[in-house]
Amino acid sequence: MCGIVGMIGNHDVASTIYECLTILQHRGQDAAGIATCEEGKLELVKNNGLVSDVFRSESAQKLKGLSGIGHVRYPTAGSSNLEEAQPFYVNSPFGIALAHNGNLHNADQLKKELFAEDRRHINTQSDSEVLLNVFAHELQNASGLVITPDAIFHAVSRVHKRCKGAYANVLIIPGYGIIAFRDPNGIRPLVYGVRKTEGAPDEYMVASESIALDQHDFELLDDVAPGEAIIITNDRQFYRKQCASNTQLSPCVFEYVYFARPDSMIDDVSVYKARLRMGEKLADQIKERWGDEEIDVVIPIPESSRTSAIPMAYSLGVKFREGFIKNRYIGRTFIMPGQDQRVKSVRRKLNAVELEFRNKNVLLVDDSIVRGTTSKQIIQMAREAGAKKVFFASAAPPVRYPNVYGIDMPLCEELVAHNRTEDEICEILGADRLIYQTLEDLEAACKEGNPKIDRFDSSCFSNEYVTDVGADYFEKIGIQRSDLAKQGNV
Repeated sequence: MCGIVGMIGNHDVASTIYECLTILQHRGQDAAGIATCEEGKLELVKNNGLVSDVFRSESAQKLKGLSGIGHVRYPTAGSSNLEEAQPFYVNSPFGIALAHNGNLHNADQLKKELFAEDRRHINTQSDSEVLLNVFAHELQNASGLVITPDAIFHAVSRVHKRCKGAYANVLIIPGYGIIAFRDPNGIRPLVYGVRKTEGAPDEYMVASESIALDQHDFELLDDVAPGEAIIITNDRQFYRKQCASNTQLSPCVFEYVYFARPDSMIDDVSVYKARLRMGEKLADQIKERWGDEEIDVVIPIPESSRTSAIPMAYSLGVKFREGFIKNRYIGRTFIMPGQDQRVKSVRRKLNAVELEFRNKNVLLVDDSIVRGTTSKQIIQMAREAGAKKVFFASAAPPVRYPNVYGIDMPLCEELVAHNRTEDEICEILGADRLIYQTLEDLEAACKEGNPKIDRFDSSCFSNEYVTDVGADYFEKIGIQRSDLAKQGNV
């Protein structure tokens, strides 16, 4: 999972893109980069680290120009190499830089094709560089010496035919403009908007989440549709076209569960409202199944479960309390590369307010349970704070399978729910009772905001993948994403 942004403005855009990347920092904490264009010349700054660490004043000063793109990176295969920080750049044709959110599951095959047939060399292990070179090759074949919207749309249509997986992209071509497109299933999010100023040309922005637009007074125009491409030229000509023949709107349901900010709109669905509905549906299930249990207080696990926990408490008729205080300077444990970092970070990140636990039957609410590492420690912290009973509720169903579309779900054996019953998971976590959201209720909570959604990518819960993923790819990511690999032992 990554965050991307692109902009064409009336003044130097680097500072605005920087601010957008800080807003999207929750989508990736591994690396950050910005590419800007001035008078046909591209400048690029990228490095490992948080946005605020990468763009010091001396490095940011050279980022001039009225157009640019930016990226925050979250590695999905245990790699944190500087060479894989984005945006990526390719010189031919015309010079193109790309920021990519998602994951291709046929990148190895494409890399062989690029070398043997397209005569293009890939320098990193990143599927994003592969995708950029596929687009560049197809644009070169379609355009000749002149870039046209038709040539770009044709290149995107060829990307859709060749690339398999999830991708939401923003690209910049020096001297021409920016391009954005989304895979035919619309798995990863991408929105665009406009900012109008009287007496000045319209300014445009493309981003992973609408909150980046909101914070800079851009009017949200639409989501980039599955298979669609949009072009915004430097002289503010706007083009959009459907570039895939078979499309369906299949957004990743985990965006609504965990990754996206609650104040964002994704595919015309409010993330905040979706999480409220998750809490309401989970409360209904608790009343039906746990009618014999006395719950004194509902306590969320900060931050992303809070929105679901509030309506749960209201529906159950019990108190809602903030029982854990979060250190905001510790990153999101889910996206930390390695078990050791996750374990050490939980107690550094959270501290229990003892008065809210002492002699109470506590219902803890989290957005999901993946490895179980964090949940187990938090349950133990609640007991140490004096809770009589500790119940645990997950706003998402059991995570039993890996995600192949840009989220670093580990190999199946590291998922606490894989091949285990709810009672077995409860025992491992050390809770008195455990309850999960049903997949039917989760999808209903999200789809209520937009009935035009065809289906969700819920593969990490259901083992049903939107695209045809081969068994060899699962074996590959199982090795790459294991904690041993992330510790450098494989």
